[in-house]
Amino acid sequence: MTARLSERTLAALPRQVARPAYQRAAIVPGIVHLGLGAFHRAHQAVMTEAVLGAGARDWGIVAASLRSPDTRDALAPQDGLYTVATREDDAETLQVVGALVGIVVAPEAPHALLAAMADPSVRIVSLSVTEKGYCHDPATGRLDEAHPEIRHDLATPAAPRSAPGFLAEALHQRRAAGVAPFTVLCCDNLPANGATVRRVVARLASLRDRGFGDWVGNEVAFPSTMVDRIVPATTAEDRARVGASLGVEDAWPVVGERFIQWVIEDRFPAGRPDWAIAGATFTADVAPFELMKLRMLNGAHSALAYLGYLAGHETVAEAAADPVFEKFLRGLWAEIAPSVPPPPGVDLGDYAARLLARFRNRALRHRTWQIAMDGSQKLPQRLLGPLRAARREGRPARHIVHALAGWMRYVIGQDERGAAIDVRDPLRAELREAAAPGLAEPRLVASRLLGISAVFGEDLAADAELSRAFQDALETLARQGSRAGLQAMEI
Repeated sequence: MTARLSERTLAALPRQVARPAYQRAAIVPGIVHLGLGAFHRAHQAVMTEAVLGAGARDWGIVAASLRSPDTRDALAPQDGLYTVATREDDAETLQVVGALVGIVVAPEAPHALLAAMADPSVRIVSLSVTEKGYCHDPATGRLDEAHPEIRHDLATPAAPRSAPGFLAEALHQRRAAGVAPFTVLCCDNLPANGATVRRVVARLASLRDRGFGDWVGNEVAFPSTMVDRIVPATTAEDRARVGASLGVEDAWPVVGERFIQWVIEDRFPAGRPDWAIAGATFTADVAPFELMKLRMLNGAHSALAYLGYLAGHETVAEAAADPVFEKFLRGLWAEIAPSVPPPPGVDLGDYAARLLARFRNRALRHRTWQIAMDGSQKLPQRLLGPLRAARREGRPARHIVHALAGWMRYVIGQDERGAAIDVRDPLRAELREAAAPGLAEPRLVASRLLGISAVFGEDLAADAELSRAFQDALETLARQGSRAGLQAMEI
């Protein structure tokens, strides 16, 4: 039986494998992180690992899964250790990370998670729960008060299910105990993510008690951030490759590109780790970085995911290497860039060129289907913002419209070979109903999808010229296919 990665087997790892350079038993938790996914383990935890390696002892992470016990079950026998495989084309480096000093599965032990969040030693609660995890309306950024989890959390606040519910109840407990609030650090792709999460949590708190809501809004810090690293889902092949390199089994390693970026609004009343050691940028204004990443990177990623998937490209790297899609991406960035005020010292042309190179990294098998999930939650900030800006300013937006039409074609639920698409989205039932006329009536489908206000708001469906553009684009995709449609339209 193959030995497992653990504290006991650390010393036997090959010399070239980086590993914790500190005594993990001496580390005190200072952060609770909600959302124990691959991205957190390849990004925030890696940067915190550098802080611990530099001598800090009070910034260990207690990580919580709000859904599945799978990651806990994989990492518990490994003492919370896991490997980060950094890959760029043919090069790979391995690092074992020890920053996770505790793991909680919220549905199994909500009170244990609340106790960890209420502990005075915890000064930051960070989150990477994806856009849908905030139980908000992506078109308005407001709390969805009819969301089933929010209704549950209002009825049973001491046993929450949602991320906003856990934040509100833990802050409520700290306030009642006279303990200073923790800083809430959102690491998800939301516009003005700090302000958005403040709005959501303060509203939930107000629905419980007006004074509590005011306290959350006025006394709790919600700094904004921008996070960036491409982290595909771990595969069985990744596990086998990492295990062969380590000489021991790692049940759940993570894979990421070499590039890593974290821009953070420097507002932490209770203190923070010195993440600058690992390359993080602290600033007074995250907005320019956030907008650039949301629109230039995430917008292009979504466009490539839908159109690339339809064309039969399994991964982003395959799609980005296709000259038809490369041409499309360049046109898309040209339409998005005027809506993006560049951060200081950044040239958007250079940024786009770097993105293309990152997308083409063949060592990362970032599946188009993975990126395509939850489009109703992602598209408002990624592509609808640039579309609205283009309409206001009278600029062309054919590439943006075509990218959004790619999503419409995708949610019809049948690929270009006639096979069913596994469409995963919080609005799946509503999308399925709107797309029911199917490929036989693409113009009708475009109109019906455009009328979903939770995604498109009220203004876009009322724009007759834009509505026709969506109908034309979806009809082209339905009749000619993704790749041929791009060529035919000379996009």
